[in-house]
Amino acid sequence: MRTLLMFLVLAVALSSCSEYNKILKDGTQSEKLEAALRYYNEGECYKALPLLEELIGLYRGKEEAEQIYFTYAQVHYCIGDFYLANYYFKNFTKSYPTSAYAEESLFLAAMCSYKLSPPHSLDQDLTRLAISEFQVFVDRFPDAVLKDSCNTMVETLNAKLDTKQYEVAALYVKTEKYKSARVALQEVLDRSPGTPYREDVMLLLIEANTLYAERSIEDKKAARYGEAVESYFNFVAYFPDSARLKEAEAWYNRAQSALDAMK
Repeated sequence: MRTLLMFLVLAVALSSCSEYNKILKDGTQSEKLEAALRYYNEGECYKALPLLEELIGLYRGKEEAEQIYFTYAQVHYCIGDFYLANYYFKNFTKSYPTSAYAEESLFLAAMCSYKLSPPHSLDQDLTRLAISEFQVFVDRFPDAVLKDSCNTMVETLNAKLDTKQYEVAALYVKTEKYKSARVALQEVLDRSPGTPYREDVMLLLIEANTLYAERSIEDKKAARYGEAVESYFNFVAYFPDSARLKEAEAWYNRAQSALDAMK
């Protein structure tokens, strides 16, 4: 029984393969188009791809070209080739700006960059690109049903950037590059006021400002200690019940004592 079942499965597979090769080699344009769409809808995207590649040229300038090109982009998305899918989706929206597929195409282009966004420890250019592309989508289709989904994914991407930026800033502090640390920490606060790292970032900013002031030339120390003190009061205003107030106060006292000594 098991042998018979395996034989039937093999026979069906060979028949399917034979049918595919026949369409690919000798099928008419309409047969290839019908087959390509069927394969895509059935999830057999690798089979649809070569057919669509041929059909794009055959139907250029014809009514069917729009659907063929959009499906071609979808097939690349289906097989996980997000770099090419992103390119084809964006190119589709430029070539067919009034298409019924334009909204979906622009959203999927952004989704490609979202899927290509790497872990936070790596370069984040693709993460920034994804954020930009979601923003382009929302600007062009402000009433889109997918708008909330876009905003959620942008929050996820921004959180990744925050993690990257915070870890970079913490490393700057550890390696005593306090000027760079101050810039990096402030960028996190400016870009994402609601970041879950806000308490850590603001506390680290007090430390970075204090240590930066200590290593400054004499005529700049007073202003920079003043910035350290100000960053402490900002921290207290945001987190008056923080469990880390004593840590913040220690840096404040260090900066304020230096200021008092200068007077």
